[in-house]
Amino acid sequence: MQSVENHLSIFQVDLGTVSAEIETLQTRSTALSEKLEIRRDVEKLLGPVIERISIPPAVVKKISEGPIDDAWVDCLEDLQSYARSFAKAQEQDSQEIKAVEDVKPLIDDLSTKVCIQRGDLDSNFILTIPSQAVERVRDHFAIQIRALRAAGVNAQVNQQSQFLRYKSLYAFMAKKQPQLGAEIAQAYANTMRWYYSSHFTQYHGALSKLKILVTDNKYVLGDDTTASARGRAANTGPPHDPYTIGRRLEILRNPTHIAIPTNAAEESKTSHHLETPFLAYNLALIDNASFEYTFLTTLFYPSLPMSSLNKHFATIFSPVLTLGTTLTRTLITETYDGIGVLLLVRLNQHFAFTLQRRRVPTLDGYINGTSMLLWPRFQLILDAHCESLRRAASALPTRPAGGGASSAAALLIGGGSNNAASAASTAPHPLTQRFSSFVYAVLELSADAGDDIEPVENSLSRLRTEYEAFLAKLALQFGSGERGKKDRERMLANNYSLCMAVLAGARGRLAEGWKVHFEGLIAGGGGAGGRR
Repeated sequence: MQSVENHLSIFQVDLGTVSAEIETLQTRSTALSEKLEIRRDVEKLLGPVIERISIPPAVVKKISEGPIDDAWVDCLEDLQSYARSFAKAQEQDSQEIKAVEDVKPLIDDLSTKVCIQRGDLDSNFILTIPSQAVERVRDHFAIQIRALRAAGVNAQVNQQSQFLRYKSLYAFMAKKQPQLGAEIAQAYANTMRWYYSSHFTQYHGALSKLKILVTDNKYVLGDDTTASARGRAANTGPPHDPYTIGRRLEILRNPTHIAIPTNAAEESKTSHHLETPFLAYNLALIDNASFEYTFLTTLFYPSLPMSSLNKHFATIFSPVLTLGTTLTRTLITETYDGIGVLLLVRLNQHFAFTLQRRRVPTLDGYINGTSMLLWPRFQLILDAHCESLRRAASALPTRPAGGGASSAAALLIGGGSNNAASAASTAPHPLTQRFSSFVYAVLELSADAGDDIEPVENSLSRLRTEYEAFLAKLALQFGSGERGKKDRERMLANNYSLCMAVLAGARGRLAEGWKVHFEGLIAGGGGAGGRR
């Protein structure tokens, strides 16, 4: 009995102990529940703050070690988002938060922490930044700029795939380190200056090898049509007609299809008019300049001001523009091809309109400079034509020759024999064909001209005055009798009618004025005799 009683006493003590422990556990459970609830409330409050000031390890690893690709750009955007959230958190809470202070150095190191050293990129010193993101961006653009100097590289492909694709990276770098952004842009400009200069120098050399049809000072309207022409054919290469525009007008109507590749220019055995190399070079220049200007403004603006971009463009294309001016000056300095020079004027105006349409203002100086070379040369050629007509008129006798009016006129017209005098005396003079063909070409090239029609109109008016003076003196060779008067009227009518026939297809306001003028001459001066 006593043993049972002892066991019951021990059990009672153990039961009391268990009850006390259960009570303790209940108390602790209640306390833990309260703490858990408090922690949940705290997490609701701190969670957004923690998300704003924490950076995932994957982002840090990608920016620090990963290759620069689209995923890297996304991580950089995330980093900038974290930085903005961090700044916002600091603004919203004036108290110093230990977690914020712990994250701040990491953000600074990943983005803009600067340790200034000196490096060299294509002879231009730039800041090297052993931080994380800015350093990686700097290295990426430095490598791509150096790659542009590789043999056979297509710069435009690289510009699209490695520069414009990551233009947001340049904006990020330039914002964090403006001096670095400016120096990267300068390094790019110096590299592209070399790139375009080398390629256009090669192209200029190839175009310089083209055979150009020579039109020297012997090709003026008043030149003799027999002996001088034979001398020209012997001395100036393949025969050609510098007074007729023919198919040369097609180059103005469809200029984009006339560009010549470098290898084709080097191997060409064909003789060309002077507008062929001019158009080929300038087409290449305009297209490349338009692309480069668009590239500069797309990649570097607004990180760099437009004034800086214009300077970089000038740096890049200065040697190319100098080559273009040299080519133009070489083509026109000795030529008397008035049609060709006016074609260059119209092509240059076409280039100006193209640049305006593409919104590329940086070549205005080059276009204006080319115009200042072409217009004076055109005026000089027209002056030479006028002077040649005056010389031709001065060479005519002032009275009928002793062999008879018709005989003298025949000799002046085409060097025919006396036996053919009566049949050839009133036929149009060879000069009329050259004159009317040349005028038709100038009128066609001026059909769509704008404000610059007045210089052409004045020059043609002087040329027409000299031509009519020549015909008037030529008409004197028919004498003053009744027959001489009829022959004179018939000769003038035939020459003016030929002019009208050639100019019939000319377009434009200026051409209409010329047609009215010759209609008046035929009706009032030489129409009575008609054609024989």
